[in-house]
Amino acid sequence: MRKLYIFLGLLVAASMVLSACGPAATPTPETIVQTVIVEGTPQVKIVEVTPTPAKQAKPAVLRVNVGTYPDIIDPQKSSFVIEIATLKMIYQGLTELNEKLETVPGAAESWKFNQDATQLVFTLKKDLKYSDGSLLNAKRFEFAFLRNIDPTTGGEYASITDEILNAPEWRAADPNAADYNRDEWVKKVGVKASHADGSDCTGYDDAACDTLTLTFSKPAPYFATVAGLWVGYPAKEENIAEGGELWWNSSKYQIGNGPFILKTVEPFVRQYFVPNPNFRGAGIPTYDLEYLYITDSAVAFEAYKNNELDVIASAAEDLDAINADPNLTAQHVQYAGSCTIKIQFSLQPTWNGMPNPFTDKKVREAFALAFDAEGWVKDVDGSLSLPTWTWIPPGYPGYDPESPLRFDPEAARAALAAASEPFNSAEKLNAMGLKLTFGDTPRNRQRTEWLVANYKKHLGVELILDPVDTTTYTALQKDPNTFPLLSRGGWCADYPDPQNWLSVYWRSDTTFASRPGYKNEEFDRLVNEADVTLDPAKRMELYKKAQQILLNDIPAAFGYNTLNHYLVKPWVKGYKTTPQDAVFPGDVLPWTITIDTSMIP
Repeated sequence: MRKLYIFLGLLVAASMVLSACGPAATPTPETIVQTVIVEGTPQVKIVEVTPTPAKQAKPAVLRVNVGTYPDIIDPQKSSFVIEIATLKMIYQGLTELNEKLETVPGAAESWKFNQDATQLVFTLKKDLKYSDGSLLNAKRFEFAFLRNIDPTTGGEYASITDEILNAPEWRAADPNAADYNRDEWVKKVGVKASHADGSDCTGYDDAACDTLTLTFSKPAPYFATVAGLWVGYPAKEENIAEGGELWWNSSKYQIGNGPFILKTVEPFVRQYFVPNPNFRGAGIPTYDLEYLYITDSAVAFEAYKNNELDVIASAAEDLDAINADPNLTAQHVQYAGSCTIKIQFSLQPTWNGMPNPFTDKKVREAFALAFDAEGWVKDVDGSLSLPTWTWIPPGYPGYDPESPLRFDPEAARAALAAASEPFNSAEKLNAMGLKLTFGDTPRNRQRTEWLVANYKKHLGVELILDPVDTTTYTALQKDPNTFPLLSRGGWCADYPDPQNWLSVYWRSDTTFASRPGYKNEEFDRLVNEADVTLDPAKRMELYKKAQQILLNDIPAAFGYNTLNHYLVKPWVKGYKTTPQDAVFPGDVLPWTITIDTSMIP
């Protein structure tokens, strides 16, 4: 029997021709001289072998499951986290937050308040451009702030800029009134783009238009941070006009100045972003970004395990599987969040043609005291959240653990018995057919069923499940006329200041308080005073008093604070986490992330 063993191989010639573009060429055979042993005798043989093709590098793409598709993606109309998650990839404000959540330059290179903080002047960075290469000047930012205030816009976050001179007055004006004159309102509102010397800009093509001045009706020492929010993102006026009502759902019209360019939009399926070479932030991303919209977290978990997704929010239902797998355990990232989730009550006078039971504080007290927040955290969230009885979360300025609320079923039943007619018993409430509305996904249904069981057990109230489409659920919460009687929702910090948690959300003239219908004049007075107070200690004391009024009013059952918790593939590197990350770790500073494509299977 002839046996052949390779003794020594020597590569003497090899040639490969690679195309400069297009697909890789078929590998060319190589000529190799080998010394072999045949029947114990060394012999030299010349052979041709075809080398194994080199492994093709995977593209650098970060694939993130966001969940629910946004209801609207318009800078001056959006308000929900999933909407802002898209906007902050496409646009950059005048300022932004760093990894310590400090306010730092964005599109503006500097800003300066006057002595009493009633005027704020921004100077833009030199030679700013949109992603399409067109000029970006201060006139674009002027348009953004004016559009946010304009009552015809109907922005969901419009009240955030009410400190601007004459902004609330214009916002409250009737555009259909016979004497309404938009041009006159624009002249009166404290938003002005100019050249550095104060002279007027000529338009969007004026390269010397680099100064934006905001004049306030009262001191606003926090407004440099507010100016970085999405309501000030410089969407193009002409694109909004040309694109019509749904301009925001098109990559053609979403031309911004942020870290990414929105390249592809498939509504309810995905959005695809590529790096913006004209971005003037801390760095240009080195990867593409893909947002997927899989509403069923169980399906998303399977996609993640199959390497079809790089980042997903982890779910309590998957914790056993995660903890049983060393690889998944190593990929499970958890850190502080920035949201307070609550059981929301509609406070509107009527519901379903009947008197609304939640207008009675004793009914609200009963539902708040009957909510087992610790049970929720343990049984529903798998300890991926923290129970709370207060509004501003730990780690944020203004956090106050003192609260009249707690989990106390006996006190809850006593509160219900002390309510007014016809709401003072579980039997009477059950006869009303109270509905608990939720965005219908399999896991949301399980969570809502837990809430129904919780209130049945501790209060004797039988709530009716009211499932709706997830995008519809978002829309229902935006209108006082459709705000659900009972639902689960919350608030996530825009910036680290109690003004954002109290004045912006609960002051009675804001969009957010008006949705459920909350109003307390003393609360309004305190936050209004705090907002203009320059003494930090006095300011914080006023906010503390206001928060205590809020907690005693019980406009909602404050339930739990979020943790950020994600599964992240090991090839996703360099992310810098903050509590305000919304859909993936490091999304406040996405340019720090890299994708190690050599690790992708």
